[in-house]
Amino acid sequence: MNDVTAAAQHRFTVNLSILFGELPLLERPAAAAAAGFTAAELWWPFGEEHAPGNDELDTLAGAFESAGVQLTGLNFLDDLARGARGTLSLPAESARFRENVPVATALAGRLGTGALNALYGNRVPGTDPAEQDALALENLALAARAAHAVGADLLVETLNAAESPDYPLVTAAAAVDVVDKVNAATGLGNAKFLCDLYHLARNGEDPAAVIDAHADRIGHVQIADTPGRNEPGTGELDFEALFARLTAAGYRGRIGLEYRPAGGVSAESFDWLPRELRGAR
Repeated sequence: MNDVTAAAQHRFTVNLSILFGELPLLERPAAAAAAGFTAAELWWPFGEEHAPGNDELDTLAGAFESAGVQLTGLNFLDDLARGARGTLSLPAESARFRENVPVATALAGRLGTGALNALYGNRVPGTDPAEQDALALENLALAARAAHAVGADLLVETLNAAESPDYPLVTAAAAVDVVDKVNAATGLGNAKFLCDLYHLARNGEDPAAVIDAHADRIGHVQIADTPGRNEPGTGELDFEALFARLTAAGYRGRIGLEYRPAGGVSAESFDWLPRELRGAR
């Protein structure tokens, strides 16, 4: 694959919750810097702990600051470690989500993080989906206002049904509809669509068509090749064409590398992206 020209039009950020996973979390920012990256993103990094203490927060922030790596994206409480896909639409977890919002936004404000991703949450058996959706909108509006206060966007993401069968947002249109409802509720306009090309392709959507249809709503892009969720060049997606499509659509944000290294060693999975394109430009 020869996507150097197309990739050169974009800036990249490396997801340290999935890449460099062979290292302890606090060592990953430095490893990313050694590989040439100056920006990184994270899923919620404290597991089920929705309100970690200042010492834990300071230690994590210090790892990024000392490595010279900016945290450009952060998930709100997602409970991924226990198989959940977010907490904001779950009645039993709503209080934890709301208590997490000021913690996550404070960390984002400290590190200059411009995007906070709010995973919608799985459907709960025996609970009316309309009740969950109403709660989701209420909590997303709360999160959008908190994100706006620290200069950040709120992201809403589509996942794929094969890996997340109970997650209700499995089309781009469904996520964009939620984005529009949040913006209508707050009037802020900072809720945006997280366009994950891997999840879209796994769902059978055409990523290029999604880019064309929803370019004005896209706040962030994440990538992995399909079907293995490995680095570009290991699967079916034409990233040269997709990067060019994003450029043509006017996307100027970062592209998050959210893949598992095919060979198991993260530092060896970046050959597709020349070192001079990995850092801030």
